[in-house]
Amino acid sequence: MSVMRDEAVQPYQRIVRDLRDKIAAGRLAVGEKLPSTRELADEYGVAPGTVQRALSELRTANVIYSHQGRGSYVAGTASDTSEDVTARALRTLEERVAELSDRLEKLEGGGPRE
Repeated sequence: MSVMRDEAVQPYQRIVRDLRDKIAAGRLAVGEKLPSTRELADEYGVAPGTVQRALSELRTANVIYSHQGRGSYVAGTASDTSEDVTARALRTLEERVAELSDRLEKLEGGGPRE
């Protein structure tokens, strides 16, 4: 469990600060998946809704981005431009489409298409 010292700060704000610090220190790398909401709630000793509020604030600040059903990821540093983030997201999407195409081809027997 992470140690949180400033009791005057709201719990979600402490999570935001801690995750920002981990990203700045390189303990969470660009593109790295964050632990699940449940895992973060357990780690910080808070309700899942508190974690969701923290993640929402980080998304609004473009510190992280989320994929429905897949989780939240580190978006990049403040020096990254939105084009860099978009290009990375497109590359990730292209890789995923290629992977799914390969899997589909194997499922269909891998033969030539008509």
